[in-house]
Amino acid sequence: MSVGFIMLAHAALHRAAQVASAVSEAGCPMIVHVDARVGAPYDPFAKRIAGLPGVEVSQRVVCEWGTWSLVDASRTAAEKLLARHPDLTHIYLISGACLPIKPIPKLVEFLGNHPDTDFIESVTIEDVPWTKGGLSEERFSLTFPFAWRRHRRLFDIWVETQRLVRRKRRIPQGLTPHMGSQWWCLTRATLQKIIEDPRRGQLDRYFKRVWIPDESYFQTLVRLYGSKVESRSLTLSKFDFQGKPHVFYDDHLVLLRQSSAFFARKIWPGANRLYRVFLESRRVPPQVALTTPAHIERTFAQATTRRTKGRPGMVMASRFPSLEHETVPTAAPYSVFHGFSDIFAEFPKWVRRHTGSRAHGHLFCKDRVEFFGGQTGYAGALSDGAALRDYDPDQFLRNLIWNTRGEHQSFLNSPRDTQKIGSFLARDSNATIAIISGAWVLPLLRSKQPIDVIRKEAARLQKREADFIELLGERRARARTRMWTLAEFLERPLDPLQETVDSLSGVDSNMLVDMPEAKPLIGLADFLQSLRNSGMNPYLAGEIGEISEDLSTQSRTTGFG
Repeated sequence: MSVGFIMLAHAALHRAAQVASAVSEAGCPMIVHVDARVGAPYDPFAKRIAGLPGVEVSQRVVCEWGTWSLVDASRTAAEKLLARHPDLTHIYLISGACLPIKPIPKLVEFLGNHPDTDFIESVTIEDVPWTKGGLSEERFSLTFPFAWRRHRRLFDIWVETQRLVRRKRRIPQGLTPHMGSQWWCLTRATLQKIIEDPRRGQLDRYFKRVWIPDESYFQTLVRLYGSKVESRSLTLSKFDFQGKPHVFYDDHLVLLRQSSAFFARKIWPGANRLYRVFLESRRVPPQVALTTPAHIERTFAQATTRRTKGRPGMVMASRFPSLEHETVPTAAPYSVFHGFSDIFAEFPKWVRRHTGSRAHGHLFCKDRVEFFGGQTGYAGALSDGAALRDYDPDQFLRNLIWNTRGEHQSFLNSPRDTQKIGSFLARDSNATIAIISGAWVLPLLRSKQPIDVIRKEAARLQKREADFIELLGERRARARTRMWTLAEFLERPLDPLQETVDSLSGVDSNMLVDMPEAKPLIGLADFLQSLRNSGMNPYLAGEIGEISEDLSTQSRTTGFG
């Protein structure tokens, strides 16, 4: 039992030479094809492999991704390999970016136990989940004379033209198109029959106009001539959600050791540790428990999820958030208290004392950011400058929550604050928002200004609050919201406060024994009626009766506190 190798190389030729040397040391022949577009680096490479026993170079052709040239280069090298070495039983196709991750004698032993098996991923087009660009059946029924990478516009125009005229090529009789990875290991008998096919000219003319024929030519013909096809590649090669190959780096060493594959692709040329560990013939390979292919698939699926969705609340240059992929925009739960500061003095301190939350003031105050403790800067290099915050309020809050994860954050909100953050809060499932609607009337009450002066400002604040509440009620809203009108809150202040504390502290939180210090409320009912009389209806505040005392006094008379 013996195996020969075909290598297709186009870059990082010094690494390809290292792999060729390892194959030669294992006593296996190899034919190397180097893309004809490679210039100056080719001569040093050719000299380096010239003295390797069993290693030869193939006639060079210009290789273009997605075109017939890759099939041509592979088949030409295969013909030379079969002619030079009549004792070969298997031929293994690799790239210059492949690396043996199992000792080559182990591969020879494995193939000896499967003497009649062709290892090539080969599935029908109906079962292929990785095709990109809307071309599945069409890659076999249309023609593709233009290179996708060099002539993308011509490629697209030609495809659309064929669709308009409803062109459909006839697939050669007896063929059922199959697709799969181009990195295969075929038996000599199967490969010989493919090369010597009596319809070779007809098949060549057909596959020359198929899109990406290196993923379908051998994969289709092996179904005609293979006596036993195992539809899998012996090379570990993974692709991301965009159809681009995953690149293996030094930190993938453990994963590669655990894989049951014999080669891996695509290895970063700078992965010195991988090349050193897997190519040093004197090193005794450690005994590592092999993982199942399903485990490898899960690992790559997790990598794809991390790349597309990222970590909740994490923003970086490599993955800026997008609404199409993002689920939770922040990294941890936080709370927003809307209207509470209009009723209570020092409310953040009370929240801090009863819940342990890092309670900020009005983070989105129009003048400055009111960080906890009056700080001018905060975690994540955040400044208290309003202009810098307002450049991108969403990212400001996302940054704050990310850099303080592990400690619950809460802050005050009001219709007087900048409203650009409203839609972000509404769609964030990490946000718990407690609202006392209509509380904005209390600072106006205490201003003692004439009602005619106040009326316009009251209408503006109510419109802002109504818009915010509407955002929270939309179908796409994800925030957890608790809302009371000012009238409802003042009627029974204990219940909303207890509910608020429970939401932050959990169901086992203690019963409240004190209430935040309340601001004066005397004259509120008359003030609201004056607004109505002036033509402005403060409907968000609710129907409030006469309040003759401040809230603290009222709470004592009702037995609260």
